[in-house]
Amino acid sequence: MKTKTFYIFLSFSLLGFSQKPLSELLKKHNNESVPYISVQELAIPKTNAILLDARELGEYEVSHLKDALHVGYNEFNLANTTKKLNNKDQMIVVYCSLGIRSEDIAEQLKKEGYTNVYNLFGGIFEWKNNDFKVYDNKNKPTENVHAFSEEWSQWLIKGNKIYD
Repeated sequence: MKTKTFYIFLSFSLLGFSQKPLSELLKKHNNESVPYISVQELAIPKTNAILLDARELGEYEVSHLKDALHVGYNEFNLANTTKKLNNKDQMIVVYCSLGIRSEDIAEQLKKEGYTNVYNLFGGIFEWKNNDFKVYDNKNKPTENVHAFSEEWSQWLIKGNKIYD
């Protein structure tokens, strides 16, 4: 019986090592020029922030955070985005799937003089993995989450993975 228990423990232990921690992935791809905000901190009701979704429109339409403004990534337009942001001191949280594309967009906002800009650590994947609601293009709660790609989808543990 002890041998069987050992192998079960070993199997679960190895599963935990099959993917690098999210912090290592972000460290590899980001220069951390924009401070992170955790999904738990953002979910606190008193956290009043403008949410900017830095994913492509198809991703946004499948799933996004409530009241998030779509700004995109490949077609991001700084001038159009800043027209929607009246106060350069207002808290702004930019997110994408994991927090890589969102850092690029957040950097542009900081260069434009916005002083209270954050990158959502782990993006919409981490949001959903922590059981927070996401919304579809009709602003209805959904279990679907655009998973970006097979490679990146390994970081999405909860919800239904949707691809283009």
